[in-house]
Amino acid sequence: MKLLKYYTKAPEVLTLCEILYKLGYSIKISDAFTLEVDAAVKDFQSKNSLVVDGIVGVKTWAVLFEKDERPLSQTDKFLKESDLVSFADEYSLELAAVKAVNEIESSGKGFLINNKPKILFEGHVFWNELKKRGIDPNSYYNANSQNVLYPKWTRVHYQGGVKEYDRLNEAIGLDNSPDFEEAALSSASWGSFQIMGYHAENLGYTDVYHFVSQMEVNEGAHLKAFGKFLEKNNCLVHLRNKNWAGFARVYNGSGYKENKYDEKLAKAYVKYSQD
Repeated sequence: MKLLKYYTKAPEVLTLCEILYKLGYSIKISDAFTLEVDAAVKDFQSKNSLVVDGIVGVKTWAVLFEKDERPLSQTDKFLKESDLVSFADEYSLELAAVKAVNEIESSGKGFLINNKPKILFEGHVFWNELKKRGIDPNSYYNANSQNVLYPKWTRVHYQGGVKEYDRLNEAIGLDNSPDFEEAALSSASWGSFQIMGYHAENLGYTDVYHFVSQMEVNEGAHLKAFGKFLEKNNCLVHLRNKNWAGFARVYNGSGYKENKYDEKLAKAYVKYSQD
């Protein structure tokens, strides 16, 4: 791997940041070797009996890879048919109904090509999450931030795919406060079933960081979160009865009609029912 140090900007820095993040360092994942990354590297070096110089060379890379859990292959991350069958049995649901939600929420795939969980960042949710933490979003609302921070829902700023992580990191970078990172992670929907981060604690996760770490594991973890959401939010009755409007209202919010979620779910259900 390439030698990295403070002020380096390269794709390898992104890999470095991803590994450090997995090892517990709450840093922005980007291709820029910032002071924040420098501090994390030095802390890692200190804790692993390496020379503490902030330079990521052969020795530091070797220990980082040794400490990092080896990423699963893409196919190991995917849900199997048997997973969905077991889930449907566990919650007394039709398999076709479960498959319909999986398809409409994430096109049936919970991970991106870069092996990161699929997300969609919602700037209007970020606005409200900041307010929950006693932060006035108006103080940060300007021409430079309005693609990640705005008072009302709009799809105008969606980028899709890996670019949604750019939006997430941009939101985190509006302020160095930990509250901003927590609020931003809470403002994205995650994985195969696109569950919003702000549901984390209600679903039994320690916090949003714990939730995100689970979303990074595999689609099986996404399915478990989906089950928790169905139970906690009284969605099961709607899904069992194929009441698509009722389900979409609870699962996707009051704007479900604008996106025709209920119609899309009904159509997908019919398709899978015929398999």
